[in-house]
Amino acid sequence: MDTSYLTSVKKQFEYYKSLGDKTFAQLTEKQFFWLPNTDDNSIAITIKHIAGNMLSRWTNFLTEDGEKEWRNRDDEFINSFTTKEEVITYWEMGWQCLFNALNSITPKNFDSIVYIRNQGHTITEAINRQLCHYSYHIGQIVFLGKLLLGNEWESLSIAKNASKDYNTDKFSKEKSRTHFTDDL
Repeated sequence: MDTSYLTSVKKQFEYYKSLGDKTFAQLTEKQFFWLPNTDDNSIAITIKHIAGNMLSRWTNFLTEDGEKEWRNRDDEFINSFTTKEEVITYWEMGWQCLFNALNSITPKNFDSIVYIRNQGHTITEAINRQLCHYSYHIGQIVFLGKLLLGNEWESLSIAKNASKDYNTDKFSKEKSRTHFTDDL
């Protein structure tokens, strides 16, 4: 088992979670539930979907199909929350489930095949599938946050017109083996 992959992917998941967390910190409760129109998803609904997916995919992921019988995916797109705190609590439940599952991977079970809707995946394939899925939706959340806040938005990455200073700082340091999130 290549432990560097698991270490790296955990950091990637932590990074995407932090993008969500930093977006949430900038938003009001009203903004969490804002809908551009009735066919769109609010930030709260998108979070409900992400966390619902996490709970389904990562609960007993080595022994049960990732699409649980108890999951009602369609219900994830109907808001059932009344406060920002409820939404964030559900978000945290999903992430806790994910990280618990990742922490249960060992050299003995790393070569297991896991199933999502009866389709077999290596553990690496299942992780990559979900990493891409979550980053896709977290990008939507960040975009909505930027849209809602306009000029009040605090950038979560290298701000416009700051690339030169950022690169000057990076290249002023010795080369080293680190994950890009280590100094965020």
